[in-house]
Amino acid sequence: MYSIAKRWTFDAAHHLPELPDGHKCARPHGHTYTVEVALAAAGLEPPGFVADFADLDPVKRYLDGGFDHRDLNDVVNFPPTSERLAHHLYDWCVDHLALPVGVSVDAVRVSETPSTWAQYRP
Repeated sequence: MYSIAKRWTFDAAHHLPELPDGHKCARPHGHTYTVEVALAAAGLEPPGFVADFADLDPVKRYLDGGFDHRDLNDVVNFPPTSERLAHHLYDWCVDHLALPVGVSVDAVRVSETPSTWAQYRP
């Protein structure tokens, strides 16, 4: 199995009101999020690609247009944890990326900090 991935960043705020009083993440705060989308294929397309990295350009446009410098609580209809964002972005990629036959979205990772990440893979 071959795989490739591409990474982007965006800045946004959120809060998680379901957390107990006094939890720092219950208050509005911001992150520089990192999103990584990984594709997988059993074989390679000419000239030896899983897919052209340009096939992932719609992800950047989606992040820039819908998430960058926004309050994520106003953007999505679920509590915007990294885990739920990863699942949402995975589903978006499956529905919106025009990938070559035999290439699939393998996983999506979302990081709020350089040392943490959440991943969704079905």
